[in-house]
Amino acid sequence: MAEAHQAVGFRPSLTSDGAEVELSAPVLQEIYLSGLRSWKRHLSRFWNDFLTGVFPASPLSWLFLFSAIQLAWFLQLDPSLGLMEKIKELLPDWGGQHHRLRGILAAALFASCLWGALIFTLHVALRLLLSYHGWLLEPHGAMSSPTKTWLYLESVRPVLSHEDFDWTAALAKEFLRLQASLLQWHLRLKSWWASNYVSDWWEEFVYLRSRNSLMVNSNYYMMDFLYVTPTPVQAARAGNAVHALLLYRHRLDRQEILPTLLMGMRPLCSAQYEKIFNTTRIPGVQKDHIRHLGDSRHVAVFHRGRFFRVGTHSRSGLLPPRALEQQFQRILDDPSPACPHEEHLAALTAAPRDLWAQVRRSLKTQAEDALEAVEGAAFFVSLDSEPQGLTREDPAASLDAYAHALLAGRGHDRWFDKSFTLIVFSNGKLGLNVEHSWADCPISGHMWEFTLATECFQLGYSADGHCKGHPDPSLPKPQRLHWDLPEKVHLSISLALRGAKTLSGDIDCHVFPFSHFGKSFIKRCHLSSDSFIQMALQLAHFRDRGQFCLTYESTMTRLFLEGRTETVRSCTKEACSFVNAMEDKGKTDPQCLALLRLAVDKHQALLKAAMSGQGVDRHLFALYIVSQFLHLQSPFLDQVHSEQWQLATSQIPVQQIHLFDVHNHPDYVSSGGGFGPVDDHGYGVSYIFMGDNTITFHISSKKSSTKTDSHRLGQHIEDALLDMASLFQEGKRLKQGCRGLGEDSGYRCGSLPCHSRGSRAPTTSTNF
Repeated sequence: MAEAHQAVGFRPSLTSDGAEVELSAPVLQEIYLSGLRSWKRHLSRFWNDFLTGVFPASPLSWLFLFSAIQLAWFLQLDPSLGLMEKIKELLPDWGGQHHRLRGILAAALFASCLWGALIFTLHVALRLLLSYHGWLLEPHGAMSSPTKTWLYLESVRPVLSHEDFDWTAALAKEFLRLQASLLQWHLRLKSWWASNYVSDWWEEFVYLRSRNSLMVNSNYYMMDFLYVTPTPVQAARAGNAVHALLLYRHRLDRQEILPTLLMGMRPLCSAQYEKIFNTTRIPGVQKDHIRHLGDSRHVAVFHRGRFFRVGTHSRSGLLPPRALEQQFQRILDDPSPACPHEEHLAALTAAPRDLWAQVRRSLKTQAEDALEAVEGAAFFVSLDSEPQGLTREDPAASLDAYAHALLAGRGHDRWFDKSFTLIVFSNGKLGLNVEHSWADCPISGHMWEFTLATECFQLGYSADGHCKGHPDPSLPKPQRLHWDLPEKVHLSISLALRGAKTLSGDIDCHVFPFSHFGKSFIKRCHLSSDSFIQMALQLAHFRDRGQFCLTYESTMTRLFLEGRTETVRSCTKEACSFVNAMEDKGKTDPQCLALLRLAVDKHQALLKAAMSGQGVDRHLFALYIVSQFLHLQSPFLDQVHSEQWQLATSQIPVQQIHLFDVHNHPDYVSSGGGFGPVDDHGYGVSYIFMGDNTITFHISSKKSSTKTDSHRLGQHIEDALLDMASLFQEGKRLKQGCRGLGEDSGYRCGSLPCHSRGSRAPTTSTNF
């Protein structure tokens, strides 16, 4: 999601003061360290790796095989065809009384060898099966560097003038002739040694070495249900949500969460799930690092400028929701004021990373216990004093304010370093603010879907809106955290707060649900729903700005071990031809429809190529990093690195649709999330398909730019979708029906109903 901003802004050779320094580690040493880090991770998870290493077998299968061999030997049968006798001869002779022990050891060794051979055969078969991506992209085969370079040139052709394109093509040819083979050799060497040739560098250089504020620039948000709130009781919603999140962690620790399957058959890598909980990004002067704890039995809570430590477990296990509600209510009822500067302390986590790293050193010595309670928590909880969410009186403005509160808040009421902050508003509305470096959006989205479904449908609420069960008066009160803030920190907090408010105030968020049609209509048109939306975004952006631009769409590469993301460059030659045709009144609907299908097919080809490891951008990124290690100047790679993405897009996937009853309770579906704009004069757009008939868009831009307006782009997106739908006979009726309604619906025709559109779930709920 927000990775595009980081990808553009990363500087692998900058110090904290902006001065150029050299990457001192030789590239071979860095490749060696990458592999070493990978192997250390495997050693730390030895038992789990052993179990997964022998999959689809298990230790019990070895015991069964050994027992069968022993039984056959007892029946005077030799399944080894004489091999066990040979093994016995090789074993030391301990005397006649140990003859039977030698036989058992020989049987055990033979069973182990046979077991290992069978597992190896199965692994080879599975590896061959799972490494085949031809079902995604035909013909199958690895792309060469010249091919990927050509694909890059093809992707920039629509947005460059003839002179600029010829210049870029000349740089590419020079790069292929002089430097590509050497850089590619180092990448190939790394791919043989490390788990993934790019992911660790992506995490380090794009995220951890970034010196920008995490707020808006990197962190992203996830929303609650759009139309309903299961309970208006803030403490109750917090109790159920925290309990559901910790149930998810428990299942994760017990390895009970099934891997996500692509198209229902191909498992995706689950490595990113490891750091969802008990994780904090620790600021450093030149580079941050991710601190992950094996366990944490408390959450850190922020309310009205005060910090608390709330235990989540008792001797008997995880606290029930009603007990957690009681603890949160105690915090809400606590009248004690915030200490001087404590209220705005968290603004430091929104400051530039170098400033925060320097201040944190002082906090580490002066307020170590309080800092450890926050950074060592399972996650961070913010109990907001204001209500948020959709309102009947002003649905458009209320949704925009809700998104802004989740993305930035007031700049000092989120701990942006934590893996995620659970935000509970005073009216019971929920949301997440997620730090990006540890994982990508589908991981937090999977957790969020489980949380919403569990707290609403499984845990539920009583008739008066409280958590089910009974309070526990014996529980100790939440522990108030005390910060001994030295005088020199006060100025830093004020500076950080000023910067956070400036950045927060400059963000223009706009959220709107599009309900004229959804995924089902697009599928009936025999088109990819994601590609259809991407073409609509191209048309909308062209109408907004009058020109084409490089477009960043994030897609996953979790078909590979420790894979993260790749970029789909959606602004293709075919997409531009379609947009130009739509703007040409001389073109007929059949002509535009034919160009739309070509553009969609091209986008699908690029998407499948990116998912199967044949994308362009991550490869070029890794080549650029190697060139920096080798101190090789490459004008072509510098040109690639300097590109600006004025339109960054991402689809929020719905991964566990079985958890929600979209037919009987269509309102109980997550409304997705969003992220900040990548470019100062660009847009950030995310979207989610809510059931079959609604698409929710999240748009962001900067108010300081005279070229962007999130609401204006939103109107263009809606118009583009309706115009594209009208290319089909069914879509013509949709568009005519919309135009007939005019503005009577209150919030863009058909986009937002002023009533609950489905029956309620069996819980206490409030619409809007």
